[in-house]
Amino acid sequence: MKSQLSKNNSSQNPLSMPLDEDLDLTEIINGEITMGPSPFGKHQNISGNLYYVIRQYIEKYKLGRLYYSPLDVILEEGINRLQPDLLFIKKDNVNIDQDWIRGVPDMVCEIVSTGSVVKDTITKKDIYERYKVQEYWIVIPELKTIEVLCLDGDKYKLFSIAEGTGFIQSKIIEGLCIDINDIFDNIY
Repeated sequence: MKSQLSKNNSSQNPLSMPLDEDLDLTEIINGEITMGPSPFGKHQNISGNLYYVIRQYIEKYKLGRLYYSPLDVILEEGINRLQPDLLFIKKDNVNIDQDWIRGVPDMVCEIVSTGSVVKDTITKKDIYERYKVQEYWIVIPELKTIEVLCLDGDKYKLFSIAEGTGFIQSKIIEGLCIDINDIFDNIY
């Protein structure tokens, strides 16, 4: 159970103080509170490139809303409160866009970092699948790979993949096709 961050006691060591839910990178994954480190620059550059390309497309066609981390996605209060790197909400689903996202986004994207491979490719994939997030993107910077998984019934199936070069497509963001060189080029 989390307690509130004391705003009046600045003499405490900030590393030993509990964190306020709206101030940190804390997630609740299958009922357990977890906290990861802030992302490295490479991760942020890739996230920024994806956001830029996708945002231009969805704004041009007025398809919905795109957000980047940190923004809590509350799939089930107290059980699964995640912070995907990117998330998309179709315009007919925007009622879930409240103080945080309270409900199931149409697409989520996780950028895999060293130390988050199992969390992003297995644990979060299983959670997103269970709550029926229609599309899940897994970005693996070290391999210059993007996988787009889509629900087929109750299970994710590979919809699109590009490794090293090539294009990925989205099923949920209809017509979106991205050259992965635009995402990974000039990334240190």
